[in-house]
Amino acid sequence: MASWTNATAPVSGLLHPAETRRVADLRREAPVSPELAPFVERYWSVRWDRTGQPPFRSEVLSHPSVNLAVETGTAPRFGHALPAVLVHGVTTRRFVVDLTGQGRVTAAKFRPGGWVAFGGRPPGRGAVEPLGDRPGPDAARLLAAVLAEDDDDARAAVLDAALAPLAPEPTPAYVELQALLRRMLEDRSLVRVEHLAELAGTSTRSLQRLFAGSVGVSPKAVLRRYRLQDAAAAIDAGGVSDLAGLAAELGWFDQAHFSRDFRAVVGTTPSAYLARARAGS
Repeated sequence: MASWTNATAPVSGLLHPAETRRVADLRREAPVSPELAPFVERYWSVRWDRTGQPPFRSEVLSHPSVNLAVETGTAPRFGHALPAVLVHGVTTRRFVVDLTGQGRVTAAKFRPGGWVAFGGRPPGRGAVEPLGDRPGPDAARLLAAVLAEDDDDARAAVLDAALAPLAPEPTPAYVELQALLRRMLEDRSLVRVEHLAELAGTSTRSLQRLFAGSVGVSPKAVLRRYRLQDAAAAIDAGGVSDLAGLAAELGWFDQAHFSRDFRAVVGTTPSAYLARARAGS
């Protein structure tokens, strides 16, 4: 029997979390039913009120996951009129959203590959699309049921009740994929796709095809994302004074390579990120 408890790692991927917590209420504690646990990692919610204030830019180095979100607000978001049920595709760079006016989100974060295994059709990479007539719960009914509740936990419970009856039995291949993903998340020594293929007992090419069809990004991109999340979380937690040492600890061969990868995904250099974290604290 597979264990579906979450690995110890940065949970949200939220960049500069102290800054975001000053302007938004973020929660991630709502329980997931046993039927859904193989596919849904957690429920999360966030609300904010920036009425009469400038927008606040929230940035997330998100996991390679699809999120199903019920969203409300005083302004359109991602080009969609609200309220709406939106499906957020996997992103390859940091996820950026400007918090304006009043807004609120209640969402199910699927495990990497979980949305496809659940039966969903993923949106394009980085795309945000209405649930519409995709396989899954009825969008109009789900929206009305969630918005009828004011409490965050109650809203998450509505999502859980709508999704649980649709959960299939996890296939052996999906269980093996999740075991490999947990290993990738936890084992900081894993830095090469060839090592992953050996662990999975398959070829590198087969592993790449599996990730492309199930997760939506390459195994190399997932490995890099997890290690960059580790790096950003370590900096935000304080105590990082040696970026070269941090890079080596997380598997980069040199600080220059680490800086290039960090900037390509996070949008700034590790040294600039460190300086902002220190200023914010």
